[in-house]
Amino acid sequence: AAGPPVIEAAPIRIPVCYGGDFGPDLEEVARLADLTPAEAIARHAGSIYRVFMLGFSPGFAYMGTVDSRIAAPRRATPRVKVPAGSVGIAGRQTGIYPTETPGGWMLIGRTPVRPFDPARAQPFLFQAGDAIQFYAIDADAFHQASSAPDGTRG
Repeated sequence: AAGPPVIEAAPIRIPVCYGGDFGPDLEEVARLADLTPAEAIARHAGSIYRVFMLGFSPGFAYMGTVDSRIAAPRRATPRVKVPAGSVGIAGRQTGIYPTETPGGWMLIGRTPVRPFDPARAQPFLFQAGDAIQFYAIDADAFHQASSAPDGTRG
């Protein structure tokens, strides 16, 4: 007997301001892939990721699988402070740092979305199995969304 039908929900869309101060490692990820930064962004935003699991810090979702061209090693020296909302790549996984923590992932952008907010009725934005798709925004849109009262979804 077949199991229950699988109902695919639309991906959760997450806005990301890529590069510059928001993604200080984007140039390095692009260089390692022999791509332009715009091509690296297109590859990151052009995939739908699955949340494999939550861990490391509250709400940190390990997602995959990153396009093999932009898969990148962890930094040789982790940063002492990674800003909340930073979007990173480590190997074939991508993720969003939900709070300011140390971290060694290659940072390619930042989102105004808060993956973890203990004040919300549902503190965790993501659950294992969720589908996630990133999309590019500019710095103005980032700052506008950051000042919105509820930065849960793009």
